[in-house]
Amino acid sequence: MPSQTKENYLKALYFTTGVNGSVSLSDLSVEMGVRAPTVNSMMKKLKEQGWVEYEKYKPLSLTKVGRLEAARIIRKHRLTEMYLVERMNFGWEEVHDIAEQVEHIKSDAFFDRMDEILEFPLVDPHGSPIPRKDGSIPERSLRRLSDCKVGEKVVLKALSKSSQEFLHFLNDKQIELGTELVVHKRVEFDGSMDVTHDNQKSTLSREATDRLLVE
Repeated sequence: MPSQTKENYLKALYFTTGVNGSVSLSDLSVEMGVRAPTVNSMMKKLKEQGWVEYEKYKPLSLTKVGRLEAARIIRKHRLTEMYLVERMNFGWEEVHDIAEQVEHIKSDAFFDRMDEILEFPLVDPHGSPIPRKDGSIPERSLRRLSDCKVGEKVVLKALSKSSQEFLHFLNDKQIELGTELVVHKRVEFDGSMDVTHDNQKSTLSREATDRLLVE
């Protein structure tokens, strides 16, 4: 079962509400994989801290300060993942759970130093943008591989979802950020694609190509 820390709830709210959006308590419950009463209890606590707009039977949304706090947590998490890969030689499939633990550290100086050592990266090992200290996120224009046409040559820049199972799948295919992909065939029946990369040929399902963000 997913961790039920306030950090994880804030991150889930950040991603499910988007910018100035909202989410129902039941949908957040599904996203977190916990029962609605548990979510309800946590929302009351987050409201007390001024992070969530919460009224019974109404959608949930982050306050301005709540959105900033969520972005700070995401910044800590993604900087940690980058540090683990770039400076400690962890694989990109190994870093999520460790970063979940490190993001609880309160010291901003700790993460500022990490940022400096890494020479201020814009993205994490999975291509996800690292929020700036003010909570803003660098804009990028990427599209899904599944939206590409036969004959297109693109470069993998990010993953929309980076579960451990998916990362192992990409490792087996020898596909990583920066890999050049050429689309050779699209199967209309199931949306799968035949692509080549580094003199290899791979068949990727629609689920996989939906997760690969390219330019």
